[in-house]
Amino acid sequence: MGSTGTALRELRGAQKSSKGVSLYSRYVNRPAGRLLAAGAYRTGLTPNQVTLISAAFTFTAIAAVALLEPSWWLGAAVYGGLAIGFAFDSADGQLARLTGRGGPDGEWLDHVVDCAKMILVHSAVLISFHRFDGLPGEGWLLLPLGFLFVAVLTFCAGLLREQLGKAAARAAPAADGAAAPASRVRAVALLPADYGVFCLVFLLVGAPGAFRAGYAVLAAVHALFLVAFLVKWFRELKALRAG
Repeated sequence: MGSTGTALRELRGAQKSSKGVSLYSRYVNRPAGRLLAAGAYRTGLTPNQVTLISAAFTFTAIAAVALLEPSWWLGAAVYGGLAIGFAFDSADGQLARLTGRGGPDGEWLDHVVDCAKMILVHSAVLISFHRFDGLPGEGWLLLPLGFLFVAVLTFCAGLLREQLGKAAARAAPAADGAAAPASRVRAVALLPADYGVFCLVFLLVGAPGAFRAGYAVLAAVHALFLVAFLVKWFRELKALRAG
């Protein structure tokens, strides 16, 4: 194995495009994932093993939301587990690009873990609301279900957009011109939809009313982003067909 410094230099040169990536992912999660990927490279871990480590941190934190009574220390622990799991989620892809050991099996496993994460985190919030929160009304139980619907639909529609776009690109002649540079304004605008920013709301778990309010605001924002994404992706796919 090469040195950690060498691995970090190679990882910096093998980053995915920053286009369509929020400031959190660009300046926090990806650099953290790069450090974890370099450490995984030094210890001989495979990308799939890193994915499973990500799943272990994430699912442990989610289980704690459903099983333990809300408190400030629980919120900090849950946020830490989710944030570390998210960083390892970035590290697996970076390690795959560094080692050339990526493949369809790893991509499949990564998407399965991501989908399970989205389903379970909102299910855990629903369970916590029912067991511990002392809700002002039963209608609040619909909030995690709505957030779950928005999250899963965004994930599935985005994945389909990516795969259908790749298929259309393979069938069409190569276009001339360089790709558009990443937009800083777009990176800022995407912050509310970033999973890493969503994780921050769990720091409010010790104050149930504040957590409910923050979670509701994020649900509304994600719903607005879903509508915008669906319109954008539909137009892009329609333009690919026309081209």
